[in-house]
Amino acid sequence: MLTFPKDFRWGVSTSAFQIEGAVHEDGRGESIWDRFAHTPGKILNNDNADVACDHYHRYADDVKLIKDLGFKSYRFSIAWPRIIPTGRGPVNEKGLDFYRRLVDALLENDILPNATLYHWDLPTALGGWEFRETAEAFAAYADIVTRRLGDRVKTWCTFNEPWCSSLLSYQRGEHAPGIKDPALALQVAHHILLAHGMAMPLIRANCPDGEAGIVLNILPSEPLTSSAADYEAYRFHDGYFNRWFLDPLFGRRYPADTVADYVKMGWLESAEPAYIQPGDFETISAPLDYIGVNYYERAVLRAVPGKEMQTGEISVWKAPPEQMTEMKWEIYPDGLLSALLAVYYDYRPPKIYVAENGASYTDPIGPDGQINDQRRIDYIDRHVRAVHRAIQAGVPMAGYYVWSLMDNFEWGNGYACTFGLVHVDYATQKRLPRASAYWYGEVTRRNGLEEK
Repeated sequence: MLTFPKDFRWGVSTSAFQIEGAVHEDGRGESIWDRFAHTPGKILNNDNADVACDHYHRYADDVKLIKDLGFKSYRFSIAWPRIIPTGRGPVNEKGLDFYRRLVDALLENDILPNATLYHWDLPTALGGWEFRETAEAFAAYADIVTRRLGDRVKTWCTFNEPWCSSLLSYQRGEHAPGIKDPALALQVAHHILLAHGMAMPLIRANCPDGEAGIVLNILPSEPLTSSAADYEAYRFHDGYFNRWFLDPLFGRRYPADTVADYVKMGWLESAEPAYIQPGDFETISAPLDYIGVNYYERAVLRAVPGKEMQTGEISVWKAPPEQMTEMKWEIYPDGLLSALLAVYYDYRPPKIYVAENGASYTDPIGPDGQINDQRRIDYIDRHVRAVHRAIQAGVPMAGYYVWSLMDNFEWGNGYACTFGLVHVDYATQKRLPRASAYWYGEVTRRNGLEEK
């Protein structure tokens, strides 16, 4: 039996925008994702999240489902536009009441709440993360929420995947607000990291017996060959995706090699642009109680001569189709092990959670009314074993969360992807646990896996 530490946290993850729906109810304001999802052509099939999983109205049943399936912790996000509809100003008590009810229901069912303050749904009225004032507004919002809920919620995350909120959204333009401006993307990344640092001491003051950290999507990288060109592509990609966020969080400022790249490419006007103010890096590097790692795939880099330094174009080797999920992401559990080892031994956070890990697979409802998603079971099994290997290697792993509790609005892919342990029929909102849900429930009850 591969047994995990007795206090290891087994959980499931969701985010507010992807499941709640009720976007016009009880005073909720508009978010950048509401606007983006209603822009024709931005979302597959022009889907939107106006209803999604209707979790806002069905949260009590969803909590009961979490309990019945045996999951020990629920990682969810709080929608800033529900709490402060325009991003700053008066509190919308009806919005805050929803999260009070949700947290109370979790605790009544012996489920540990794990709350994320920002999972991409910025109030539109704030204008965007390019403004330093947005970081200040976030700190005020974090202060309000943790003061109101900090007596019951003991695990807090400031931001989920800041790479997505900055470079994917402002450089590549694939996520809201859909801008393609590399220089602006780096300014956004700085303000998000600054907002995180501003919020950390407030969370500690409001929840002194709790823990607070940040969740990064880590993409472990390696060169395709031993050629100097491929190594250079790998170095560039690792700086672009991983080190740009990890280094400043741990007091190292931005990586010097990547700064030099960006100055050469015109993404930075200088090594220290005007939006970086004195004291910013000290703020950003506020001590962390944990780092959350979201892992889905690795990146194997091959050189595109001249392209990286000219445009930031990165060429990633793709695995054969039989080694991919339906999202065309490589199934590579060793990459999770590599990510955990690298984060811990390079930066030494006090502990690490795998905050998201999962796969999109579409399997039909069988004649018996059940869904046999063996591929998802195999995927999770192999990645949980990688976590156990990390523990054996000395990494202080504190928990593992599957993405996701249920099928949901998967951003640009709309409802075409099915990551859920639980199937959702969007026409009826009926929940149907897949075989993987029952299997994972048994893993949590046993606190481990059978040896192979």
